[in-house]
Amino acid sequence: MHANKEFKMTDADYSFISKTVYDECGIVLSHQKKDMVYSRLARRIRALNLSDFATYLVYLQDNKDQEFADFINAITTNLTYFFREPHHFDFLKNTIVPQMKQNHRLDKRVRIWSAGCSTGMEPYSIAMSTIKSFPKDWDFKILATDLDTNVLSTAKAGIYQGDSVAGIDNELLQTYFLHDAQGERYKAKDNLKKLITFKQLNLLEPWPMKGPFDVIFCRNVVIYFDLVTKNKLFERYAQMLRPDGYLILGHSETLSRDVSAFKALGGTIYQKV
Repeated sequence: MHANKEFKMTDADYSFISKTVYDECGIVLSHQKKDMVYSRLARRIRALNLSDFATYLVYLQDNKDQEFADFINAITTNLTYFFREPHHFDFLKNTIVPQMKQNHRLDKRVRIWSAGCSTGMEPYSIAMSTIKSFPKDWDFKILATDLDTNVLSTAKAGIYQGDSVAGIDNELLQTYFLHDAQGERYKAKDNLKKLITFKQLNLLEPWPMKGPFDVIFCRNVVIYFDLVTKNKLFERYAQMLRPDGYLILGHSETLSRDVSAFKALGGTIYQKV
């Protein structure tokens, strides 16, 4: 394989990459992902002016502090858009929000976590779905985390190209974004941004936050994990949720029967039991 390609990548190189990514992030890279991994890491090899994958992997081990974030950022996929899987946001607004208002009528403290937030479109969609529901004196916050530092800087800036905001209806767009007509860009307004805290987090390492959360969105994140890793993660989410809290997964993800902490409500929405 890769005989005609720019850089040599042996099976041993690929095995090393797969093992490293799995050990550090729990992400499973099957043999089918070899071409994708090649094209993404080839950019790093070019940028560093190295000759092949073997040389790059030696460089990675010798310069882990500097290079490892770029290595992981290159491999992890970031496909996202505003109000992706809209039924989740309808459920949040129509079912979960009234429950949160009832649950927190005394302490007025609401917490939502967007785990694997990518470039921020999910937490901004959560914010737009909930911002009008809670009075100013409520302590309402959204935590948004991702492994990839590059996408987090985009999320924090809250600036998106015109074609990226297609999923937002006009009224919301005008209410919560500033339009730069010359650059065809949209910037999230401060009232939306101040609800969200963006942090870098590896889901497989210790979590600094205490919880409890009312809702955890973890959509299109665990598709890369094996079953053992997924189950461990779901058990940790259960510990982080309040007794009747919700876990929302991506459309192609399900909880296995081994995870007893949740009941399925349909549409990849689960409630802690």
